Amino acid sequence: MKLVEISVAYMPLVDAAPLIIAQEMGFAQAEGIALDLIVAPSWSSVRDMLAFGRVDAAHMLSPVPIAMAMGLGGISTPISSVSVLSVNGNVIGVGNALAQKLRSAGYRFDFADPLAAARMLAQVGEGPITFGVPFPFSMHVELLRYWAEATELGADGIAIRTVPPPLMAMALAAGEVDAFCVGEPWGSVAVEASAGALLLPGNAIWGFSPEKTLAVRTDWADTEPDLLGRLMRAVWKAGRWLSNPDVCATASDLLSRKAYLDVSAELIDRALSGHLTVTGWGSHRQVERFLEFHDGAATFPWRSQAKWIAQRLHRVHGGVELTDAQLAKVVRPDLQREHFGGAGIDLPGASEKLEGAILEPTAVASAAGQITLLPDRFFDGHIFDPYAKNLHKK
Repeated sequence: MKLVEISVAYMPLVDAAPLIIAQEMGFAQAEGIALDLIVAPSWSSVRDMLAFGRVDAAHMLSPVPIAMAMGLGGISTPISSVSVLSVNGNVIGVGNALAQKLRSAGYRFDFADPLAAARMLAQVGEGPITFGVPFPFSMHVELLRYWAEATELGADGIAIRTVPPPLMAMALAAGEVDAFCVGEPWGSVAVEASAGALLLPGNAIWGFSPEKTLAVRTDWADTEPDLLGRLMRAVWKAGRWLSNPDVCATASDLLSRKAYLDVSAELIDRALSGHLTVTGWGSHRQVERFLEFHDGAATFPWRSQAKWIAQRLHRVHGGVELTDAQLAKVVRPDLQREHFGGAGIDLPGASEKLEGAILEPTAVASAAGQITLLPDRFFDGHIFDPYAKNLHKK
């Protein structure tokens, strides 16, 4: 059978795994497609490659399609987020200067307590702490700002600087940034390079945040529905395969190849297993649900999460305040229902929910009655109501 080639841009991160695994493990071939995976040097390159037709699909930061629809960033090509590729997976860390101050002040680097980490950073920091982030419109920035605003760090206690993920350790070592929030393996690379230490996993701030999305141009989705469905199903099956802990070693070896992430399999395994080395002096921490590709309806593009992102972007950057109808053209659970229903893939019955309200695994209404959502708590206990005008509500 002749395979139809679909070009896909991605950044060299562990959370690109569903795309790489879909190609390497035959899930794409089973759908009659082949993925031409094209590594990009930066997130702006990924965005531009997709927007200007260089590729058909992309591994993309979840806020970017929303930001584009809001007129932010200078490129307004309509983009659709058709599936979430990964949930969580970021790390917050500090450079050696801050790490040593924290250690001298008695901080234990427990990698779990956002309030204590912020309190100690505020105590040892001198002026705003400059955090390296991969892109201005990203969950990295939103998690950092949410954390700072609700703690002793304060909104004015941090500054943001853009650094491509593979360059984060070098920027930290050179003193260009004081700290960082980045996707794996690049936080672990910074630790291994003796450039810094890890403070928190991203899910310590929001327990189930949409990190990367599978994005396509909206006109491509409209004109190539068959190919889109094949791509979405192949990637979903790869995410399900990745959810099996027994495949970590195989997945790490595949992702470590020079053509993909080009780092050691051991560093990749840390993210896939959730067992991270957080300091250069040997502190190790196990993080439950550090990175999710499948469980808890991880791939479902909740419009309530999109509203959370849109409201936060608008508050800081302005731009168009998207209506529900406009947002529905960007974040597309309707396409999952269209392309997954016939494949026997169970989906939530609703497209919005209260974000931050799930404190324990919770069964929800679905077509087959087999979906259990996982805890999605915000660290400060607030709940986002997608129907309310105010950003957060107790």
